[in-house]
Amino acid sequence: MKKFDFDFYKNRKILFGISIGLMVIGLIFNFIRGTKMDIQFVGGAMIKYSVDGEVDTDEIASLVKEETGRDVSVALSKTFGTDANQVTLSFAGNEAVTLDEQQAIAQSLSDAYADRTFNVVESSSVDPTMGAKFFQKCLVCLLITFVILLVYIALRFKKIGGLSAGVTALIALVHDVLLVYFAFVIFGFSINDIFIAVILTILGYSLNDTIVIYDRIRENRKLSPTKSPDALPAIVNKSLNQTMTRSILTSLTTFMALLVIYIVAAVYGISSVQSFALPMMVGTIVGCYSSLCIAAPLYTMWAVIRARRARSNLTRAAFK
Repeated sequence: MKKFDFDFYKNRKILFGISIGLMVIGLIFNFIRGTKMDIQFVGGAMIKYSVDGEVDTDEIASLVKEETGRDVSVALSKTFGTDANQVTLSFAGNEAVTLDEQQAIAQSLSDAYADRTFNVVESSSVDPTMGAKFFQKCLVCLLITFVILLVYIALRFKKIGGLSAGVTALIALVHDVLLVYFAFVIFGFSINDIFIAVILTILGYSLNDTIVIYDRIRENRKLSPTKSPDALPAIVNKSLNQTMTRSILTSLTTFMALLVIYIVAAVYGISSVQSFALPMMVGTIVGCYSSLCIAAPLYTMWAVIRARRARSNLTRAAFK
């Protein structure tokens, strides 16, 4: 790829505006559609059936609601390597599905699909209190991860303003988390343990990209003939253009691998893999973008503003 010469710092307002615009779009979708929380977090019951042949999810939902009087979410996926389909019934709420209700549901499905056989694969229930505790533990896990990353970056890059480097990298990571969350909302995926797995994976991936960029900034500052903060924007732009090819190609290869996984999962109807691969593709793109266009320009802004304030204070002190 040809050598880049893009002024990231000069165009920072446009770059920040793109991120803000994406977040506004995500908020609009979130307001319209709402957040779908899985029963792992809000509690409820789940029944999985294995069935040969095609079935209609809307018809099944109508049959189950008529039989139980409860709202149900129906998901259909294919069992890998076989012709069988897997039907998942999810009931939100405090009540578990009793054995009598399970038998009534099975009978109702058998009557509606006389030429199909519904076999129970799995039946489970989650107490709402336990689900809420599990969700809280996941949030605590993310918070601890953010704190550890902040401390690590602050210590590793203390020679170029460790705290500012850590905080701006953390802002970029929060940016990634929010956009991945909005991807789950837009594509209609439930917030569950897969969401936590995607978030933690993207955090590590995006942070690695940011650290590579910060390393190059540190190296170029050592080679710079002047250590003045006024020279920092040029140093950061040079560092970003030097690492841009690496960042784009790494993200592109990861994206292509995830795309293949998603296509295979879509062909075989493996919804759990689809709900992981698609948000991961989004996270790969926004992680690359945030490292190049959010973290480093923010870090430069912080350093430039701090230097200007220091000079202003010295000037005021000189006139007193």
